[in-house]
Amino acid sequence: MSAMRQQNVTVADTWVDPRCPWAWITTNWLLEVERLRSVELRFHIMSLSVLNEGREVPEKYRRGMIEGWAPVRVCIAAEQDHGPAALRALYIAMATRIHDEEGGLGRDMMLGALADARLPAGLIEAAEDTDYDKALRVSHHAGMDPVGAEVGTPVIHVPGPGGEVVAFFGPVLSPAPRGEAAARLWDGVLAVAGTDGFFELKRNRNRDPIFD
Repeated sequence: MSAMRQQNVTVADTWVDPRCPWAWITTNWLLEVERLRSVELRFHIMSLSVLNEGREVPEKYRRGMIEGWAPVRVCIAAEQDHGPAALRALYIAMATRIHDEEGGLGRDMMLGALADARLPAGLIEAAEDTDYDKALRVSHHAGMDPVGAEVGTPVIHVPGPGGEVVAFFGPVLSPAPRGEAAARLWDGVLAVAGTDGFFELKRNRNRDPIFD
């Protein structure tokens, strides 16, 4: 990449939990944007289990909160041992298996994702290791604190017009737009998110997650 192109690249940091279907759809949009715009997408881990600690949630969701610790611990271990590129590959592999292939959150999914990402199978040992929780919480709060507690994933941080960090939740999509539609949405999101005093643009969801 030329020095001029590097100067014009927008770094988009996104915080995701592999078990969130909406984050996976947004990720597919962001990957399309990365292909069409001068954008460098960097992945970080947040945790829906951390986010919802102490909250009253339906019993079905409570089970997901318990099972959801293991995949994000493995993601944190992969990042610590092998770097950001490994985290990117592992998140994409996990989300593909969880959502596109309905692979669940268990050991088989994690071992398969590690193999897909060409990472050591031994990283699976992090799944039950609470020693990773401190780093997980640090990563979680780095992404989530700038947008507040009443949002979920994905969260995106981008440079604002004055160089400041602009953080926002979303966009929530179903399905992910492709081609020029994806690029136009990115341009619009940057314009909205970078406007001083802008807080919310929302409407009710009328469809389930659509993966493509």
